[in-house]
Amino acid sequence: MRFTGSRMARAVALLAAVSMVASCGLPRSGPSKRELLAGSVEQDGDAYIVNVTPAVSRATAVQPSFGFSSAFQNAGLVGSDTLASGDMLSITVYENVKDDPLLGNTGQRVSALANVQIDGQGFIFIPYAGRIKAAGQTPEGLRQAITRQLEDQTPDPQVTVARVAGDGATVSISGQAAGNGVYPIEAPTRTLATMLAKSGGVAIDPGMAIVRVTRGRHTGKIWLTDLYEKPGLDIALRPGDKIVVEEDSRSFVALGATGGQSRVPFESETMSALEAIATVGGLSTASADPTGVFILRDEDEAIANAVLGRSDLIGDQRIIYVLDLTTPTGLFEARDFQVRDGDTLYVTEAPFVQWQKTLSAITGTTGAASNIANTANTGN
Repeated sequence: MRFTGSRMARAVALLAAVSMVASCGLPRSGPSKRELLAGSVEQDGDAYIVNVTPAVSRATAVQPSFGFSSAFQNAGLVGSDTLASGDMLSITVYENVKDDPLLGNTGQRVSALANVQIDGQGFIFIPYAGRIKAAGQTPEGLRQAITRQLEDQTPDPQVTVARVAGDGATVSISGQAAGNGVYPIEAPTRTLATMLAKSGGVAIDPGMAIVRVTRGRHTGKIWLTDLYEKPGLDIALRPGDKIVVEEDSRSFVALGATGGQSRVPFESETMSALEAIATVGGLSTASADPTGVFILRDEDEAIANAVLGRSDLIGDQRIIYVLDLTTPTGLFEARDFQVRDGDTLYVTEAPFVQWQKTLSAITGTTGAASNIANTANTGN
């Protein structure tokens, strides 16, 4: 009776284990390949399933387009000696008299006016000459203007004007630049590239740096690498320009049977699906299904219509791009397909992994049940 009772207890334990595994979901990293494909529009889901081909890679190879408008690019170089509000000037007047000079004391033929600042309206004040428009002129033009104002009051005045350090023709540099601060526009630093060089360059990886320039109400931005590869982007600067160096903030999310599951920042201006997989440590050799690599994306209307060969789609469309790395050209397709900001890279588990988990759960549960039964029999 004891033997029969023991066998019955084990059978009951086995049935209980199978029932428990059947009724409870096994742990896994996400939906299976079959479950994802079941969400297609063709099966009343809300996502289009698209196998990646060379044509699909070409149609979706769209990256952020940066650049400067014509207003930035058509602006000429600021004259190296053009004066602006805030500039400090050193002005010297030589008078051709000894006894009663206009500006100096008796016997003083040379009068130096140091640290004369051009005011916010662009004017300076010179004794006996009054307010003179200085902003927008060169030092030579201002010299002639001062001479004209004084020549009727003192014989043959000789005037010199020199621009010294001041707050006038300057730009600000901030963000991820190596040297943040306010820099004067001088003869060697009248363009964006030379001004960045003057500030020490950037403090981040140049391949991830974006340069934004704000001028009044207008803003433009470019990749730093493009600045040095495309001379047309090396725009002329204007007083008051704000230059900000930013780090690329684009990222994608990696989930499923990959080497790491996280939000992953881009490491270059462009990133292929193959590079994205490598960035997160590759596919998990113990669990990944190389036929089930998916890129989930909200595709804009124009690209969605092009990819699906339609013209009736309106608004953003959910598209799941499928990569099968086991096909003869699978790795090439993954190399050519571009990942974009906000994408989700998802790798499904191989079917064998779920079988393994099921068997492991059953054997583990029945083993526990057998131990309980044996303990009960021992007690009898």
